[in-house]
Amino acid sequence: MSAAIVDPLSDLHLYELSHRWGYNTPTLPGLEDVRVYRSVSHAKNGVMTQVWKSTMHSSTHVNAPLYLIPMSTPVGGIAMDRFFGSGVVLDIPKQKWELVTEKDLEAAKPRVETEDIVMIVTGWHRKYSDSKQYFGYSPGLSKGGAQWLVDRGVKLVGMDNAHVDHPLATSMGPQRNGPQIKYLTPEYKKATGRDASADYPEWNPAHLTLLKAGIPTIVNLGGDVDELLGKRCTFQAFPWLWMEGEACIVRVTAMLDPSGKYRIEPGQG
Repeated sequence: MSAAIVDPLSDLHLYELSHRWGYNTPTLPGLEDVRVYRSVSHAKNGVMTQVWKSTMHSSTHVNAPLYLIPMSTPVGGIAMDRFFGSGVVLDIPKQKWELVTEKDLEAAKPRVETEDIVMIVTGWHRKYSDSKQYFGYSPGLSKGGAQWLVDRGVKLVGMDNAHVDHPLATSMGPQRNGPQIKYLTPEYKKATGRDASADYPEWNPAHLTLLKAGIPTIVNLGGDVDELLGKRCTFQAFPWLWMEGEACIVRVTAMLDPSGKYRIEPGQG
């Protein structure tokens, strides 16, 4: 049975591509946990109000150029059309510590076109949890793969992992203020016989390549994305109008029109 919500008038199929957010949301090592509590309750006050404290880098979220590049565009300054439009869900299965390369992207179907929203699905969303496996063992996008997407002129890139980059090119491993997962680098050495710092000498190279080109990124894709593998869809995922924000939790949705008959109304009486 399809996971889609089907509109009875237009026959549009709507899909959820986000993980849930809230209490016990899996949190990136090195960041504070999500905290949520009721400051006002139904039993005592007849109404409920909740207070939360969290980084915006939790659950499914968008990263603006400002995340890694000083004095660049915040989430509220990104043009709205970056978050709505046609694109593809690329089925590129990867295992522990593997990279999505430019060759993988070139071979994937449907073919990526200029101005596409590109969602890369490695299968890692199925492991989403508070675990070393999800955050430390995940595949990542190679720098060459990121440059391939820039060269194609895409407008938004999403991935079903937590980092965009290989975790050993992030603070999970030896980069910047890492290792946040302290036993990750020794495990890599034992498994491969190679030094992680030599294999991944740059910090967030793929993510930086995309953000420097003005391409926002979405990480922790999930939900019903398996239903859309290898399909061309219409996506939307709008962040807050936050002019100081480097990132923002978003709800990503996809829309299919199986009949091919639906058209947006022109707004004229």
